[in-house]
Amino acid sequence: MTPSARLSAAIEVLADIADRRRPAADALKDWGLGHRFAGSGDRAAIASLVYDALRRRASAAWIMGADTPRAVIIGMLRLQHGLAEPTIAELFSGERFAPEKLTEDERRHLTEGSLAEAPPAIAGDVPEWVLPSLDAIFGADCLAELKALGRRAPLDIRINTLQRSRDEALTGLAHLGAEPTPHAPHGLRIPLGPDGRGPALHVEPEFLDGWYEIQDEGSQLAGLLCGAKSSETIVDLCAGGGGKTLALAAAMENSGRLIASDDDPRRLAPIHERLRRAGAVAEVRTPRAGRARADVLGDLDGTVDRVLVDAPCTGSGTWRRNPDAKWRLRPNALSARIQEQAAVLDRAARLVRPGGRITYVTCSLFPEENDAAVASFLGRHGEHFASIPAEEVAASLDGGLKPVLRFTQAGMQMSPALTGTDGFYVATLERVR
Repeated sequence: MTPSARLSAAIEVLADIADRRRPAADALKDWGLGHRFAGSGDRAAIASLVYDALRRRASAAWIMGADTPRAVIIGMLRLQHGLAEPTIAELFSGERFAPEKLTEDERRHLTEGSLAEAPPAIAGDVPEWVLPSLDAIFGADCLAELKALGRRAPLDIRINTLQRSRDEALTGLAHLGAEPTPHAPHGLRIPLGPDGRGPALHVEPEFLDGWYEIQDEGSQLAGLLCGAKSSETIVDLCAGGGGKTLALAAAMENSGRLIASDDDPRRLAPIHERLRRAGAVAEVRTPRAGRARADVLGDLDGTVDRVLVDAPCTGSGTWRRNPDAKWRLRPNALSARIQEQAAVLDRAARLVRPGGRITYVTCSLFPEENDAAVASFLGRHGEHFASIPAEEVAASLDGGLKPVLRFTQAGMQMSPALTGTDGFYVATLERVR
């Protein structure tokens, strides 16, 4: 496919997303199934165009004076790809498979359009209703952080230290151009191609042999901040597919006792193969079919040294990777996540022994899901639990992490602009009696 034909396809996919209010991944998959002549390179390039357009949906529409899929694609090419009006006009030639020629009005907007007077939600490409929450955490840095959320995310992997050291992996993965991550001691960063895509890491021989897992540096740091030790009993309470379970197993050197569980057995399904590939040891406790809320951890109450609560959340900290999610998020979804967070924290409280700790993690930037959730927990359990100062927890990791963290009232906040990671939040709670 020509670059112009790819633009036509991206406009078509964006129209499908808007008309049917569906996730971008679903629309892209359906487009690929309906256009089997498109090769993998074409599909990857079209996906990159679509996701870049979703990253800049509001600002692109602003400079173009219209919010149609075509206008958003045109504006994105200027704002995100840095193309000038003559170059965009060549792509919009109206020739076979290319989008129709630019109109005089479109040319004018491309030349004269500016974000100088754009409201913060437009300039930052987020729904207006989330701004108060983001202002509360970022303050004067809010617009810079929003712009960072609009950029493409890096591609990070966590070296499985049960199999290889990072130095050994650097040599073995030299063909990928890997470099050490800035802060996570077991992480490597893989360069992206011009289209924003990285190599197919899941088919590399080293991946199949368990050398590494694909994991954002922020997620790696959140797992390390749990402070897992080899002699302990640790529960990964919201284990999902098992990414942090694998990291905990490596930190514990397959010693002690590690239990992974999740309310939804479907989310746990991939964990067994991932444990096998990594050579990691963990008990997996799956709710019985039809009884997703059944408690499979009751025998552990009051005995656990550490509980990792990687809580269900809005995912606002991952909008670099999932830009369509920010436009589909609604206030009622935030309210639902807050209730779920309270429930899993209350369950974690029953598991922890006196002197044990809960590490509360979200991939959210909203204080309602972070500090407010911790404050609410302490309001319910304050006579038994206390918050551990986040500065103290961060100091437990080498690598100069403290200067690139925002310390909040109860925890620490990572962010794309400051930390260069997804927006993970971490707070630590200790059972004092």
